[in-house]
Amino acid sequence: MAYDLVVIGSGPGGYVCAVKAAQLGLKVAVVEKRSTYGGTCLNVGCIPSKALLHASEMFHQAAHGMDALGVEVAAPTLNLEKMMAHKDATVKSNVDGVSFLFKKNKIDGFQGTGKIVSAGKVSVTGDDGKAQELETKNIVIATGSDVAGIPGVNVEIDEKVIVSSTGAIALDKVPQNLVVVGGGVIGLELGSVWMRLGAKVTVVEYLDNILGGMDGEVSKQFQRMLAKQGMTFNLGAKVTGVEKSGDGAKVTFEPVKGGEAQTIDADVVLISTGRKPYTTGLGLEEAGVALDNRGRVEIDGQFKTNVEGIYAIGDVVKGPMLAHKAEDEGVALAEILAGQHGHVNYDVIPGVVYTQPEVASVGKTEEELKAAGIAYKVGKFPFTANGRARAMLATDGFVKILADKETDRVLGGHIVGFGAGEMIHEIAVLMEFGGSSEDLGRTCHAHPTMSEAVKEAALGTFFKPIHI
Repeated sequence: MAYDLVVIGSGPGGYVCAVKAAQLGLKVAVVEKRSTYGGTCLNVGCIPSKALLHASEMFHQAAHGMDALGVEVAAPTLNLEKMMAHKDATVKSNVDGVSFLFKKNKIDGFQGTGKIVSAGKVSVTGDDGKAQELETKNIVIATGSDVAGIPGVNVEIDEKVIVSSTGAIALDKVPQNLVVVGGGVIGLELGSVWMRLGAKVTVVEYLDNILGGMDGEVSKQFQRMLAKQGMTFNLGAKVTGVEKSGDGAKVTFEPVKGGEAQTIDADVVLISTGRKPYTTGLGLEEAGVALDNRGRVEIDGQFKTNVEGIYAIGDVVKGPMLAHKAEDEGVALAEILAGQHGHVNYDVIPGVVYTQPEVASVGKTEEELKAAGIAYKVGKFPFTANGRARAMLATDGFVKILADKETDRVLGGHIVGFGAGEMIHEIAVLMEFGGSSEDLGRTCHAHPTMSEAVKEAALGTFFKPIHI
C-alpha cells in the first residue's frame, strides 16, 4: 500500500504529526520500534516522571505540610511498589490513548525498526527479523533523542546502580545516597522525587549555576530553595569518573577552574547530562540526508532535509528538546504537507521544571537581552505578597516580566512558584499577540488567585505594582 506520509517514531512529535496529517485527509502510517506508542516522553520520560513527582509531593505534604493547616495525621508510610503501580497505570493510560487516536484517524501502525531505503521508501524490520517495505510520498524523521552520557568519561549505565532517567523512574527502593550528575531539568526533577521519599541528594554540575540557560536570577533563587529543602550542590565541578563499588558506586569530580579531585559514595548515580539526537540505523547516510556538526538532522524553515520528500522534527533537529516543541513542529509540518501554511513561533516556547516549587519560563532571559543589546525594563512581584499564596502556604518564589523599554512589548516571563507551569501560559498567549506589559497589567484577574502575581509583575513593568 502507498502512503502520503510515513512517520518514523511515535513520540509527541511523530504521533501528533500523524494525527494532524490524517485529520487533513492524508493517508498516514507510523513506524515505532517500541511495543507501545508514545516514544520516550510517554513511556519513560515526561509522563511517568510527573506521576512520581505528584505522588512524592503528596507523601512529603502528608509528612511535613499539613499540621500548620490544622490537619493532623500520623506519619505517612511509603508503599513504593504502589507508587510505581500508579506511575505504570498512568503510562498505560497515555500510550493506550495514542493507539486509540491512531485507530480513530485510520492511521496504520507498524511495529519494528524503521530505515529509510531512499526517498519514498521505508523498510520496517520486526523483532522476528523480517522486513517489509512501505511506499510513500513523504517521510518524516521523528526519532527523538537518547541519553548523552558524560563527555569524555566512559560510564556503563546498568539502570540499577548507575542509571539514566529510565532507571531513575523504576528504582525498587529509596537510595540512601543519590548522586545526580547534571543540574538540568531532568536531574533536578528526579532528584527531588527521591529526596522527598528520603534520599540524601547531591548534585554535581559542570556549570556555575543550575538549569543552564534559564534566567540567572531565577536559577540563583531556585537553587537556594532546593538547598533549603536539603539538596546539596557541587557547582563548577567536572566529573572525571563514575564506577561501581561494592553495592553502590563512586563519583569522582574536580573543580573546573582547577584544584583537588574529590570522590563521593552513592547507592545510586543518576546520569542526567543531557540528550543527543537518535539517528542510529535510520539509513540517513545511505539516503544522503545531511547532519549538522552536533549530529542533528539538518532542515530548512519548512522542516525539509536536503533530500526531496524527507522531513524531520523534534529532538532530532535543532531547537530545544521539548515535547511541546516537537508537537508544534508536527502540526506545522502536517499542515505544510497538506498544502497549508504551518508555522512555529520559536520565540514563544515555554519551558517548565516540575519540581516544588515549579519553575516556568517563556521568551528571553535578562542575560539574552543584555547580550543582544536590547534596552528592557523589569517588573517583579513576590508570592509572599499574594493573598492566595499565603492561604496555601505557597509563598516561595516570584514572577518576573521583561519588556522592551521603548515599546513595552513583553519579551520574556519567568515564574518560580506553586503552579508556575500553569501560570506561564497567559504570558505566552500575550506574547503570541505581541502584547505589552500594560495590556497584561490592565487585564482583570480573579481575586484571590496566584495568577494575580503575574498581573502585579506586569503592573510593575510599565508603572508600579499595587500590593508591594
